[in-house]
Amino acid sequence: MRIAVLTDTYLPTIDGVVNSLITTRKALEDLGHEVFVFAPEDKKNGNTDDPRTVYLRARQLKMYPGYRLTTLLPGKEVRYFREHHFDVIHTHGLAVMSAKGIWIAHTLKLPLILTFHTMVLDALSWYNPFGLKLGFMESITKRWVRYVLHRCYGVIAPTSAILDELKELAPKMRMTDIIPTGIDQKRFHPSVDGSRVKEKWGLDGEEVILHVGRISPEKNLDMLFDAFASLRKKRGSVKLMVVGMGPAYQDCKSYVNRKGLSDDVIFTGFVNDNELPEYYAACDTFAITSTFETQGLVVLEALASGKPVAGIRYRAIPEFVKDDDTGYLFNTNDTEGCANAIEKTLDNAQSLVPNARRMAEGYSIEACTERLVDLYDRVIAFRKSVG
Repeated sequence: MRIAVLTDTYLPTIDGVVNSLITTRKALEDLGHEVFVFAPEDKKNGNTDDPRTVYLRARQLKMYPGYRLTTLLPGKEVRYFREHHFDVIHTHGLAVMSAKGIWIAHTLKLPLILTFHTMVLDALSWYNPFGLKLGFMESITKRWVRYVLHRCYGVIAPTSAILDELKELAPKMRMTDIIPTGIDQKRFHPSVDGSRVKEKWGLDGEEVILHVGRISPEKNLDMLFDAFASLRKKRGSVKLMVVGMGPAYQDCKSYVNRKGLSDDVIFTGFVNDNELPEYYAACDTFAITSTFETQGLVVLEALASGKPVAGIRYRAIPEFVKDDDTGYLFNTNDTEGCANAIEKTLDNAQSLVPNARRMAEGYSIEACTERLVDLYDRVIAFRKSVG
């Protein structure tokens, strides 16, 4: 099968969507499928020389460093679609790339599938591209998202909570499925040695709370820092390690300094993907306070590593984090509840390891990719049946 993947974000940017794309692409290629990725170019940071990655002319998004938008005008993708006979188009973005996908799919009579990664309506309060009134932007965005969902032949949600929201927004979707991004069960495993990371950051003898992800306003990290400040008063030898970069990096460091936590909160900056399993291995528990997650890939990575999770009771997170089983949940806006959930995971970390691993094993790369290929086959057959 020859698959065209369209995405609004890709390398050299690293985030949950990009990690999902890389993981899924490799798994599809391992099964013998050909995957071509069409993504915004980044002249400043360079692009890969992979012949199956096609970078399109793009402009930097000033409001969100590291992200770019392609132009609506047809570009080099036209030649590629003429030269290659794709079986399916799979878009992973709701911006310009989804518009290109709709146009190309209609012109060439190809089936179009979309994976819904980002709650764009929630993001408008942080990233309003034109400075328009929020209510007006929300109305326009909602109509656009509904239009895209209705034009696709298949829509993938990573969790049931997200699919429920999409069905309410776009009730006339043709075909839907719940397919999370799979986890490499060998890379993220309880047997991974985290001693090198502990030595590097001086964590021997310390309890370690880990957060991994893009450091941006929608991740709600202030709540995590406030909860850690409360927990710090009760537990002496505890550190919070924050892995990642993003537009709110300096703001978060300043916030931590103002709270007097600079000695106990470690900002690692960007960590190479091949080192990431060691960071999970070095922690005692994982914590996530974001209400923005459609899946929370990092939660599954933590669970696969045998680490319990203190997670916010919202959207995707409760599908993987179960009280007294794989971790503990806390309510939105409940900072003290967050601190208590983290403390419970620290107190019960060892007993929760088998349950955490068992939960993650249900989301292997192999199983999730097989479900994706099955959906491709069904959507291709359906598209042919309607002419």
